[in-house]
Amino acid sequence: MSGHSKFANIKHKKERNDAAKGKIFTVIGREIAVAVKEGGPDPANNSKLRDVIAKAKANNMPNDTIDRGIKKAAGDAAAVNYETLTYEGYGPSGVAIIVDTLTDNKNRTAANVRSAFTKGGGNVGTPGSVSYMFDKKGQILIDKEECEMDPDELMMAALDAGAEDFSEEEDSFEVITDPDDFSKVREALEALNIPMMEASVTMIPQTWVELSDEDDIKKLNRILDLLDADDDVQAVYHNWDE
Repeated sequence: MSGHSKFANIKHKKERNDAAKGKIFTVIGREIAVAVKEGGPDPANNSKLRDVIAKAKANNMPNDTIDRGIKKAAGDAAAVNYETLTYEGYGPSGVAIIVDTLTDNKNRTAANVRSAFTKGGGNVGTPGSVSYMFDKKGQILIDKEECEMDPDELMMAALDAGAEDFSEEEDSFEVITDPDDFSKVREALEALNIPMMEASVTMIPQTWVELSDEDDIKKLNRILDLLDADDDVQAVYHNWDE
């Protein structure tokens, strides 16, 4: 599987600017609220919350911001109820797009997602219309410059912890896991003080679509930019080979 990672595609352009970084904090804040509501405020007894905290740290969210989010979610019985909704559809030239959302108003979210697709010349499909083209996997990305462990030792540590695959990319190491084993593998690497630049369960395309038409590229970027700007959108996955 080495070389298959399209990290820039999977994460899209979330770190382009400070506004995007603020969006990540909003996304993670909602995930903290949901995790606390489902499993309680103690990370030791809430694996989902541990995963969200790891994601927060990978995105440089300050510890006090994380703690405030947990306390707020734990102490506010009347907190907003978020609903998880996933939309699937196509962009120009058949590019497959999956949109994960967390919303307190599904009518608003549905309208915004449909509008984003329409403005970029795409269309929202039925559930399952594109997800079969992706594999749900745990993905851990480790910055080569930040990691002091020997690559072979790192690979063995990941595989021994239950990882499915380990590959070396241009500027990072990638660990792939079954979604059910993700927390176990992440925590094993965390215990070895392995610095993670990304750790999450994601959707990895089985095949990629290349775009050569400038108008198609412009339209697809329009869809992705509008989705990225929507606070209800938690993650966007696509199979465009940029």
